[in-house]
Amino acid sequence: MEEESGSGVRRMKNTTVLPWEMIIEILLRLPVKSLVRFKCVCKSWFVLLSDPRFATSHFELASARTHTLILIAPSASQIRFIDFNAPLHHDFASAVINLSFLPPNTCYKLQIVGSCRGFLLLNCCQSLWVWNPSTRVHKKVSPSPIEFTMNAICFTLSYGFWYDPSKDDYLVVKASHKPNSRYNATCVQFFSLRDNAWGDIEASHLSYLDSFESTKGGSILNGAIHWLGFRHGMSMFAVVAFDLTKRSFSEIPLSDDFQGHFECCDLGKLRELLSLYCIVGWNQSVEIWVMNEYKVQSSWTKAIVVSINDIPTGCFSLICSTKDGDMVGTNGRCRLAKYNDKGQLLEHRSYCNGPCRSQVSVYTESLFSLP
Repeated sequence: MEEESGSGVRRMKNTTVLPWEMIIEILLRLPVKSLVRFKCVCKSWFVLLSDPRFATSHFELASARTHTLILIAPSASQIRFIDFNAPLHHDFASAVINLSFLPPNTCYKLQIVGSCRGFLLLNCCQSLWVWNPSTRVHKKVSPSPIEFTMNAICFTLSYGFWYDPSKDDYLVVKASHKPNSRYNATCVQFFSLRDNAWGDIEASHLSYLDSFESTKGGSILNGAIHWLGFRHGMSMFAVVAFDLTKRSFSEIPLSDDFQGHFECCDLGKLRELLSLYCIVGWNQSVEIWVMNEYKVQSSWTKAIVVSINDIPTGCFSLICSTKDGDMVGTNGRCRLAKYNDKGQLLEHRSYCNGPCRSQVSVYTESLFSLP
């Protein structure tokens, strides 16, 4: 028998039933792993938790309150979610990962080359996959048309992964160098998950080579993907930007005062500013340069110099900065390190045993589905 109290809360057979609006507010604050299980509670919960509007509201709340790194150690079949604002030695949630959708015996070649709205862009043996670690949803990206051309020789410079809110679409971006083309051109291809199709733009007036040993994810900032490239024919390095909305290239010169070793450099973001970090002085320190005003060459500033003598393998790749202004980076394997804004080492920690390499990215869990 159902009755209603003066406060409006329904009571049924001595059981208190919360108002539907209150249930929604509670569910919005729960982790994705729990919400996925709760879809089985009843039909109304299944409909609610499958609603894209609920997924958007949940993601916006999670983005505001959580600051997470995802660390994947493929050889150890382990995944960790790390609050980078907390001390690194805290115990963080971990789980066994299932990467059975990847080709067999290839997990050790896995790279995270993009992170967007709860999805990771994975590169495994030149095959691309979009994967949500929280919901286990995954999709293989169709090979680009140029990969079907047997005579085409194309070296990938960088990847990017971006959400276009105007079309509710995810774009996978692939920047490549075509050495056999007439002008040694740089080509950018982009894959629309909504259209399930590739498009491309060839910029014959721009030609860049890549000096890195492995392909990396580009740095997304101000609606553009950025990578560090070597200008063919001019013997100079520059930051190359590809505007994801206008589908156009631009070039950002480096500071005239920058004298780093470019084979040990990469781009990143520090306090939401475009940054460049580079190992100098026989692997003893890392210089971090910041562009304080976007696309203004004179605004490049050497912000911080950090010593890496105390980190095993003597390497530091910048990942993100904390709300207190500290920097978090990786040594390229399973170790994270945190420095303050003066370049002093605060702490470092290894998250798995052995020499296995790990992949680390900033991550916010989500309930989003793919278009």
